[in-house]
Amino acid sequence: MKSKLKIKKGDQVVVIAGNSKNTTEPKTVLAVFREDRRVLLEGVNLRTKHKKATQENPKGERVQEECPIHVSNVMLWDPSQNKAVRKRPAQEN
Repeated sequence: MKSKLKIKKGDQVVVIAGNSKNTTEPKTVLAVFREDRRVLLEGVNLRTKHKKATQENPKGERVQEECPIHVSNVMLWDPSQNKAVRKRPAQEN
């Protein structure tokens, strides 16, 4: 069952819990996973993944990639008030 979330792809949000909670700048939502209630944010919750050596890349490599965090750990960002808000900010037309 898909649950309704207040956050959509492309929204600006602020992290309110976890290792990135003290950063005040808003982050962009890259993807929303409704069934897991998680969101993927740009530059948040970075993990190091080791890539296996291949013929094109014989040494292998370590790549940092974003992992999703729970939707309860973020709040929407309202640029007009310049702070995080609970409800979706009004769209200016």
